[in-house]
Amino acid sequence: MTTTVPAQRTVLERFPAGHPRGSWPADEYAAAQRAQGTDARVVMDLISDQFLVVTDTTAQ
Repeated sequence: MTTTVPAQRTVLERFPAGHPRGSWPADEYAAAQRAQGTDARVVMDLISDQFLVVTDTTAQ
């Protein structure tokens, strides 16, 4: 039987959802991280009302 280690998210940066430009600052930050080789994406945290830039890392 093979077991898999679940992926773990690392929050790289947080941006308030009430920002006048919306998610643009988070999208720009994620794009800059991707340009540097980090697989970053933007997700919305409804509980904290923030856009989070996250990357998936393997738990060890």
